[in-house]
Amino acid sequence: MTRPLRPLLNRRLAGFGTTIFAEMSALAVRTGSINLGQGFPDTDGPEEIREAAVRALRDGRGNQYPPGPGIPELRTAVAEHQQRRYGLAYDPDTEVLVTAGATEAIAASLLALVEPGDEVIALEPYYDSYAACIAMAGGTRVPVTLRPRDGRFTLDLDELRAAVTDRTRLILLNTPHNPTGTVLSRDELAAVAALAVERDLLVVTDEVYEHLVFGTAEHLPIAAFPGMRERTVTISSAGKTYSFTGWKIGWITATPELVGAVRAVKQYLTYVSGGPLQYAVAEALRLPDAYYEGVRADLRAKREVLCQGLAQAGFGVYAPAGTYFVTTDIRPLGETDGVAFCRALPERCGVVAIPNAVFYDHRDQGAPFVRFTFCKRTEILQEAAARLKGLAPRG
Repeated sequence: MTRPLRPLLNRRLAGFGTTIFAEMSALAVRTGSINLGQGFPDTDGPEEIREAAVRALRDGRGNQYPPGPGIPELRTAVAEHQQRRYGLAYDPDTEVLVTAGATEAIAASLLALVEPGDEVIALEPYYDSYAACIAMAGGTRVPVTLRPRDGRFTLDLDELRAAVTDRTRLILLNTPHNPTGTVLSRDELAAVAALAVERDLLVVTDEVYEHLVFGTAEHLPIAAFPGMRERTVTISSAGKTYSFTGWKIGWITATPELVGAVRAVKQYLTYVSGGPLQYAVAEALRLPDAYYEGVRADLRAKREVLCQGLAQAGFGVYAPAGTYFVTTDIRPLGETDGVAFCRALPERCGVVAIPNAVFYDHRDQGAPFVRFTFCKRTEILQEAAARLKGLAPRG
């Protein structure tokens, strides 16, 4: 008896192929283009933190399995960071969990907290792993679209409220927001918090760009709003802040009950990871304020280089309030299809970008938008800008 043929890939992941980041980075290599698509820096972070990792390796700290929740030194450093920066007190023994980057933290949180049939509200455009993790959990993704207005992408609070149903389990937030660069304001976050409390919703919040904000923008963790500490899983990581994206050291902070639920899943994913690197990240979290100020100043200058270059090339530019990404509008260039534009751009200009449409359920809403990253050396950004000038409409 022959079994009927069926696809090898779990049907929940049908439609999730190779990530756009892998596709576009491979295209950059194949064409020798400048890769302003995937958000990884082209220089390493602080030398003293890299040396801390080397020291831990040589001293034999973390070379064997570290504790499942993470080494005590890192959990303590995370708790101290939350207290010092935001006035949020967490017990390092019961309310902090170390993960294999923020990506695992997101996956473990959604797999732990979402059951088949639950609805998860996500701000659209969203980081692509959100959709995959909701699908793996058997949840239903409910997008609420951030729309451009007055030079930034904004959250329609009425639309958010209308999206909540009796089946809504949680709201998945991301601020500072990738890919739009929006930083949710105090009023926006207060409204989200009030809605979560009113409807008894959980919130999972991705705050990996918490230190990368510019100008008057301020990162405010939603866990600090009234009624939110007991219902919020806050996620962050070392990769973006310290420019060691390959280390994949992340963490969550939450109540003991929420941490316990996420840990129950996490232990069957990676179990543990990055033992020696955890010691180094513990030291990184204690760097002085001058470090963070320097990172922001450096990225702010690079943001200006790229934004000016993109504007001169004819793009519509949404200068970001946070992250290290710029979202652009290609319609001033006479283009409307961001996916086709990005696939052709390496041959046209020798630059790689990411089409925002892949981060939308409503693909038409994201079709004309394209994302560039500026976490590269200044001379690379200047060269990319020079190459893109050929796109500018003539006449």
